[in-house]
Amino acid sequence: MDFELSDEQRMYRDVLRDFVDREIRPVAQEWEDSGRYPTEIVEKMRVLGLFGLTVPEEYGGLGADMVSFALTFEEIAKGWMGIAGILGSHSLSCWLLARHGTEEQKARYLPDLASGKRRTGIALTEPDAGTDLQGISTTAVRDGDFYVLNGRKTWITNARYADPLPVLCKTDISAVPAHKGMSVILVEAGTPGFTVERDLPKLGYKGTESCEVLFENVRVPATQLLGGVEGRGMQQVLSGLETGRINVAARALGIAQAAYDEALRYAGERRAFGQMIGEFQAIQLKIAEMAAQVQAARLLVYWAASRSDGGHRVDMEAGMAKAFASEAAVFCALNSMQVHGGYGYSKEFIVERLYRDAPLMMIGEGTNDIQRVVIARALLAGKASIG
Repeated sequence: MDFELSDEQRMYRDVLRDFVDREIRPVAQEWEDSGRYPTEIVEKMRVLGLFGLTVPEEYGGLGADMVSFALTFEEIAKGWMGIAGILGSHSLSCWLLARHGTEEQKARYLPDLASGKRRTGIALTEPDAGTDLQGISTTAVRDGDFYVLNGRKTWITNARYADPLPVLCKTDISAVPAHKGMSVILVEAGTPGFTVERDLPKLGYKGTESCEVLFENVRVPATQLLGGVEGRGMQQVLSGLETGRINVAARALGIAQAAYDEALRYAGERRAFGQMIGEFQAIQLKIAEMAAQVQAARLLVYWAASRSDGGHRVDMEAGMAKAFASEAAVFCALNSMQVHGGYGYSKEFIVERLYRDAPLMMIGEGTNDIQRVVIARALLAGKASIG
């Protein structure tokens, strides 16, 4: 067993760390507090080629392995989790296009998406349908050479910049089970009837917008049906969400690592009762448990990513990584806040932002309770095993 990164992966991680240290950390607190969109950071990510993470090299992308993919989100989330969100939704959508798009769709969109000339996201969640995607009500009715799209989506990252925006909808509302009548349609920005509405207020996950979008009689050419065949949308989306859960798990790992780093640093600087607080056993116990949680999360995330690189389905592995790492992030953020004492509650210290960002990782890409159901079903059905 080899638990080490390759030389190439280490070099890539070092480039990412340098980028985060120079371009993200110095401005994260101020820009998040002011609600400023990180335009300059997005441009630097474009120059680095990060928008091409999941785009094959033949279309100008990086075609990154999944361990490098996870490293990307871990390192960026350590600096500012909201920036990782901008890249995450884009990368998931590119993955769907690269694996399920028609040749014409891939040739049309992937080169520009890889360069960052175009950006994208994905529209799944609705006001009355989140984890239960079969319960969506957005429809697309065939009308000659077009689909007429109607519905509303919510919590859509990159909504104001997505071009195209893949939209999960029902092309056959009578299908039983419902997933057999679901498809993904690529909606281009500026299409009449497609409106990006309000930005939703959030506890954390600042930096990127999360919007409601409305589709009112949006006429989309039938050639924009992902893969060119109706009824494949649910399978396409679920295959992508395996990648998405590795993404979220890696972001959670970044938050956990950052919280631990801040606690360790503060414990070595803060004095109380004539000594460094790190010399008190109560603080040492917190530091030790945080370190164990971070390292265990890292091993699960990299394991899931490496299994994916090996060509395996990783429903169970990605679910384990996402559930454990997200809960480690919440644990480490809270304990780091406690190590900081009153300063941990101040917006002047990074840990306050980490504390607000961490809970989303337990909810996004399927709640942790759902992840545990997925894990258990895979084990009980003999589709996966441990040990």
